Amino acid sequence: MQKQLLIAGGGVAGMAAALGSSHAGWDVRVFERSATFSEVGAGVQLGPNVVRRLQSWGLQSALQAVVAIPQRLRVHSARTGQELAQAPLGDSMVQRYGAAYVTIHRADLHQLLLQAVQARAGVYINPDQAVQDILCQEQVVGIRTQGYPCVEGDALLLADGVWSQLRAQVLGDHSRPRTTGHLAYRALLPIDAVPSPWRRPEVNVWLGPRLHAVHYPVRRGEMLNLVVIVQGPAPADLEGWDHAANAEALQTALAGSAPALLDLLASVPAQGQQWRLWPLSDRPPLPGPHGMARGLVGLIGDAAHPMRPYLAQGAGMAIEDAAELQRALSMADLDVSMRLRRYALNRWQRNARVQARSIRNGKIFHATGPVRWGRDTAMRVLGSRLLDVPWLYRGDGACATGW
Repeated sequence: MQKQLLIAGGGVAGMAAALGSSHAGWDVRVFERSATFSEVGAGVQLGPNVVRRLQSWGLQSALQAVVAIPQRLRVHSARTGQELAQAPLGDSMVQRYGAAYVTIHRADLHQLLLQAVQARAGVYINPDQAVQDILCQEQVVGIRTQGYPCVEGDALLLADGVWSQLRAQVLGDHSRPRTTGHLAYRALLPIDAVPSPWRRPEVNVWLGPRLHAVHYPVRRGEMLNLVVIVQGPAPADLEGWDHAANAEALQTALAGSAPALLDLLASVPAQGQQWRLWPLSDRPPLPGPHGMARGLVGLIGDAAHPMRPYLAQGAGMAIEDAAELQRALSMADLDVSMRLRRYALNRWQRNARVQARSIRNGKIFHATGPVRWGRDTAMRVLGSRLLDVPWLYRGDGACATGW
């Protein structure tokens, strides 16, 4: 009899999990609290470690239709505007790691995963059905939703994000995500609305004291995604990740920044656009596999390991999780709880490492005083060697064919 996986949450993590589990031969039922399956948000960077997973699901053509492929990464001083270092992307990444480094709007990533899921037999999507309770038994797991008093499956996966309402029922951990003290201001502009130096296919990063900015093209290079992250107090409503931003607070934080950066960011109000605010929250690095699976219930993505965006791997780790989940669920000689245990054992250390490195990178990006001087000097001297991350981009498993 076909095994059935229940998934709570229909965002990027939930769609990736549904796709991977379907490829493992499972039937899948996804329950999403929103009435429509859609994803809002900002741009996402996907390293070759992630692109290889998407290729393995047959999504290369779908990716090519919506992504931008940056040719280089450039790092600047936010104070002086001076370029500190650069590293090649483009074909160089394909040659070294077997796949491209791409940038994509989060809604486009969600849509291509959703379309791939909808094309699979045995996958059923249930919008407007928030999972409210978990009803575990020895051989099956049940859930209660807004519309169903009990739905049973062979396993349950929590993909309901950093503010998961179900995590505590599984892990017995009632702690809330911790506030990082970092605020992300986001905007999306037509590429021809920004100064010409920033219309090139590049990822640009600006490092300053207690702040940094990043911008890169998305949607085939037709739009520019801008994010400025500053340190400061968060809004009271931490669980909402999309707030109207106070542009004056951003201007104050950027006082003394390089004219080139300020000119770029001035494109946002010049186009009649408003900054959107995203208060960043995370959890400490995973201490062990128990944070990703208990019995017949697994966790994926931000529900298990929310991380800061300073390694650009939040969505990427969720997609890697889904690929590992596929491998684990395919192990028909193991009972289901052991398959989920294998999934957790094979993922928790890598996720913990990425979480820890993201925290470290944030401190380096926002450094002040002598640490900032040392960082800038090291970048000038070592250049691309500091910007490459082989342990991350190689990941595990064989490389798929490049673009």
